[in-house]
Amino acid sequence: MVDTHTHLYSSQFDSDRSEAIERAISNGIDKMLLPNIDSSSTSQLWQVVNAFPNNCFPMMGLHPCSVNELYKAELKHVEEELATGRYIAVGEIGIDLYWDKTHVNEQIAAFEQQLEWAKELSLPVAIHCRNSFDEIFSSVEKLQDGRLQGVLHCFTGNAEQAQKCIDLGLHLGLGGVLTFKKSGVDEAIREIPLDRLVLETDSPYLAPTPHRGKRNESAYTLLIAEKLAEVKGLSVEEVASITSNNAQQLFKL
Repeated sequence: MVDTHTHLYSSQFDSDRSEAIERAISNGIDKMLLPNIDSSSTSQLWQVVNAFPNNCFPMMGLHPCSVNELYKAELKHVEEELATGRYIAVGEIGIDLYWDKTHVNEQIAAFEQQLEWAKELSLPVAIHCRNSFDEIFSSVEKLQDGRLQGVLHCFTGNAEQAQKCIDLGLHLGLGGVLTFKKSGVDEAIREIPLDRLVLETDSPYLAPTPHRGKRNESAYTLLIAEKLAEVKGLSVEEVASITSNNAQQLFKL
């Protein structure tokens, strides 16, 4: 299986990073995709990729929560890194209006610039969307010319928003929230074809039930696969096979 979104380089793994990665591999999650946050996280990300080159794969992007009035300097770092050709995707990019709306215009500008680079480089994107579906849809709609593809990661929207993502050419990334009672994500994705869904943990955040509130890790991808199998009325093996194939094709693994 593929965990399409995990921050294994986070300081929350400093005491047992290798063990956490080995646990994932022993649970059948043999590919883990690492989105970048900003210039301060790139070296840690590469330490993990270099230690597990057959299992961990790097993305490059500027996270919306790291966007401020100095965002152009951060974007320069992203542009220079992407130019090396070492990355499988542009991410984590997007718009986050949950914590702070001060730099919404800068967030939109940074997001759209990174979408443009993804098109130029024929790379998929990993999109962060929090309290910002309308803004995300507006930017993607404006720039979608058939070349944009990727994942709306950690999908938490309703059925209409799920379908809108699919109509815009995106896959949906399903994580621990799918397992939360009353999240509504199970109903939102019930009619979405399995070939447009991928699995993720967003570890160390958003651990699935029964680990909710604790540190998340890539090994728990299996719990999300089990819940998705229940929602779709399929075997875990079918869900694991199809979602992994989706991820391998999308990210050219």
